[in-house]
This record gives sequence, structure tokens and C-alpha cells, in this order.
Amino acid sequence: MKSKLLRWLLVSILLLAVCIPAYKWNRSNITRLRNAGKTQMAPIIMVPGSSATQNRFDSLIAELGQEAPDHHSVLKVVVKTDGKITTSGVVRHNDNQPFIVVSFENNKDGKENIDKRALWLNLAFKQLVSTYHFNHFSALGHSNGGLILSLFFERYLQQTPSVRVDKFMTIATPYNGTSTSTSYKTAIFKELYDYREGLPESLTMYSVAGTENYTSDGTVPYNSVNFAKYIFQGEIKSFTEITVTGANTAHSDLPQNKQIVSLIGQYILRENFPRGGGQNRTR
Repeated sequence: MKSKLLRWLLVSILLLAVCIPAYKWNRSNITRLRNAGKTQMAPIIMVPGSSATQNRFDSLIAELGQEAPDHHSVLKVVVKTDGKITTSGVVRHNDNQPFIVVSFENNKDGKENIDKRALWLNLAFKQLVSTYHFNHFSALGHSNGGLILSLFFERYLQQTPSVRVDKFMTIATPYNGTSTSTSYKTAIFKELYDYREGLPESLTMYSVAGTENYTSDGTVPYNSVNFAKYIFQGEIKSFTEITVTGANTAHSDLPQNKQIVSLIGQYILRENFPRGGGQNRTR
């Protein structure tokens, strides 16, 4: 009886000795193979909010150019109401992280127009993938631009299954419209909430709110930005809320706010920028 038990223990130890290294190798090999398939190009797709044009991010891009060790080329895309697409600028050869600004001829406010722009973004995105042959990217949206990108991720990105989004940052995006309520749910929030299961599970997201008085940025209520957590938490890989206060935290100033420029460098570009003035809180 004792000899059988001893043999059983020896066999178990031998199996563990073989299986544990094999398991570790298998996991590391899967990670290596997954990363090996990524294209070198991984653009940053930027979408402005309502009433904004393809020039909305010019000041932000200029700030990033001053701080970033590598200069990024800029391509500007405008999607017309008939679906036609015009471009200006160029993606420089060997630029693996160009800025691509996608704007729209119809840049009016309102849920119906935001829904249309999400569909038009899908048209532009498919053309960009076909032209530049990238299979992963990051995204940045200011104000309603964040809503457009969120709807695109939920409803349309799966139409291009070979491409994945790595990181997503929104700046002052009103996920519950102009409501200041912590309980009332607007139509745009309900739509985003209903389609949230379409969000990419591998997505890492940063939702940035600017506050002049811890209530709003002068245009978008803080409580509305805060509603992002009900859409993204539990559906994606990682969700982080960041609140920026201090100078230049009015709604229109936020994209070029020094703190936010630093956050974009740290989390989206993975470049170390000096911190701007003011404070930020992460939750």
C-alpha cells in the first residue's frame, strides 16, 4: 500500500514538473504570437465635437509637437453628407503613429446628427484601413466626438474584424447629454447603454472631465461625463476616470490644456511629457 502511494506521489510530482513549465511557455507563446501580428503603423484617430471643423485639434497637435520627441504627421479627413471623403495633409513615410483627424460636413448638434456621424466615421475608417493597411489604432474624441467614437466602437467597428482599437481617450464627452441629474437618463445615454455589449473587450479607456467649479466645464456637466462608467465598466479591459481642474478647464480650452496634453502623451502616445499646472484626480 505504501509503495503504491509513493509511486503515485512520484508520478504526480513528475507531471507537475513537466506541466508547469509547459503551461508558462504556452502562455508566453500565445502573447508573442498575438503581438507579432500587429502592424507597425498604429494611427491616432481624432474626432472633434459638434460645430467643430477639421482644424479643431490644431492647437493640441502643436502642443504635442513641442513636447513629443517624435514628430507626427497629420492627415485631415472630411466626410460629406453624401458619403464622399476628402483629405488634406499627408501620412509621412515611416511615421508609425500619425494623427488622423476625421471631421464631418454636417457637424450640427443633436442625437440624430451624432448617429449619422458615427455611420460616416465607419465609411472613413474603412477607407483609411484600405489605404494605410493598419490593424490596430488608438482614438481621441473631444465633446460629442467621444460619443461618435463610442457609437462607432459599439455598432460598426466589428465590420472590420481584422482591426482592433488599443486605447481610447475622451475629453469632456457628455454621455448623458446636458443633464445634470445623477438618475435621469437621456436618449443618447440609453442608446449607448443598450449597445454596450458591442464594445471591444480588449479596449483600454480614459474618460477625462474638466471642471471649472467641480460641477461643469462651463458647457458639459461633470455628472454627464461621469455617466461613461455605466457604459464601459465591465464591458472593456480597463476604464479610468480622470478629473482635471485649474487653469484652462473651460470646455473649448480642454483639448490644448497642458495637463490633458500630458495625459495624452502618457496614456495614448506612451511618451513622457512634463506635467502642466493645476491638478488632476484619477478614479
